[in-house]
Amino acid sequence: MCAQEMRRELDSMGIMEVPADAYYGGNVERARRNFPISDLRFNRSFIKAIAQIKQSAAVVNKDLGTIESDKADAIIEAAQRVINGEFDDSFVVDIFQTGSGTSTNMNANEVISNVANEALGGGLGTRTPIHPNDHVNKGQSSNDVIPTAIHLAAAGAINERLLPAMQELEDALRAKSAEFWEIIKTGRTHLQDATPIRLGQEFLGYAGQIENGRSRAGVALAETSVLALGGTAVGTGIGMHPEFAVRVIARLRELTGLDLSESPNHFQSQSTIDGVVQASGSLKTIAVSLLKIANDIRWLGSGPRAGIGEITLPEVQPGSSIMPGKVNPVIAESVTMVSAQVIGNDQTIVIAGQSGNFELNVMMPVAAYNLLQSIDLLAASCENFARQCISGLEVTSAGPDMVERGLAICTALAPVIGYDSAAAIAHTASVTGESVKEVARRETDLSDEKLDEILDPATMVEPSA
Repeated sequence: MCAQEMRRELDSMGIMEVPADAYYGGNVERARRNFPISDLRFNRSFIKAIAQIKQSAAVVNKDLGTIESDKADAIIEAAQRVINGEFDDSFVVDIFQTGSGTSTNMNANEVISNVANEALGGGLGTRTPIHPNDHVNKGQSSNDVIPTAIHLAAAGAINERLLPAMQELEDALRAKSAEFWEIIKTGRTHLQDATPIRLGQEFLGYAGQIENGRSRAGVALAETSVLALGGTAVGTGIGMHPEFAVRVIARLRELTGLDLSESPNHFQSQSTIDGVVQASGSLKTIAVSLLKIANDIRWLGSGPRAGIGEITLPEVQPGSSIMPGKVNPVIAESVTMVSAQVIGNDQTIVIAGQSGNFELNVMMPVAAYNLLQSIDLLAASCENFARQCISGLEVTSAGPDMVERGLAICTALAPVIGYDSAAAIAHTASVTGESVKEVARRETDLSDEKLDEILDPATMVEPSA
């Protein structure tokens, strides 16, 4: 095997050998060697966000005259290529790195610098005429760029992916609610028979969970739309033109269409990741809602002969390698696993949020990874759940067939004959296997017509005196 060709770069710590064709440089190569921990890397949304920050910074630095126009233009063009995804494989630093994410900030600086220098006819690693620190990082610090990139990436992903996916799932559930509205079945509380309910009412409840979830995602969007940019090292803004942050954020707002704003308190926004913790909590609640819905769907479709079997789920793949004809609720199961992952991600973020030591949080990379993964997983899962499961659900006769056999319909007798008498009828029916109506016909002086009227399931699925 031929040895990899290397180039030698000089940085503030000395000489470092870097792969000759790498668009990252010596600083990143040191980090790559220092953190051989995992195969986890920042995702596309984060790389795009940090490149958008670098590009917007170059635009503003050009306007302010703090960087020469030709250099700024080269940075703007190079950053656009990174935004477009041409250099994602050049972002090589492990998630488990320096807690500030400095290595990833330098990863962006070095890649954009090298792409710009190459376009200007220079060689990789020359750091001239575009320097990664002096030019690409002008007016910035890792300490405000990384939390800004986290928020920008999260806000974009929530707005572009999660909210539309949740709307699609809510629409699918509401469509099924309407389709199933006339189906009356036995309700269940404590996993025991309860008074009748429309199947459509159950699905209306699921739709309401997702509707509330969209509001919670909106809270997460609002939290992540407030940006830390402008604090530089410790929140004071040292080394930054006074107009830099407000102009960069205005440009990012125009670029993304998001309602972005500068943090009113940079000391808070750099010493904590409270916004990330809050956003993750909202995502966790959405995951809990999905877990409840997916498990209900699994139970309602259980069987087909030895379970509840009130609905049938779309058959998307064989369910067993040994049992022919078995079909499992695999789409719903995938939703439950996504929910578990998001709930676990939130716990990691909670722990990370406790690691704000004085002027800086030092667990930002792992918090970012988990937050962005949660958004991506929830978005993909909502879409898949809507398209491959909910939209194809069909009702069976099992629910309506069991309504008259349900014991809890005796609730409707209680206002007429009293609670104790109704309870006695329910107990007798439970012991004998008769229906409530059959026992009531024998144990009360109510006529068949009156019993039919009182025990009509359609009168039990809405408020009545």
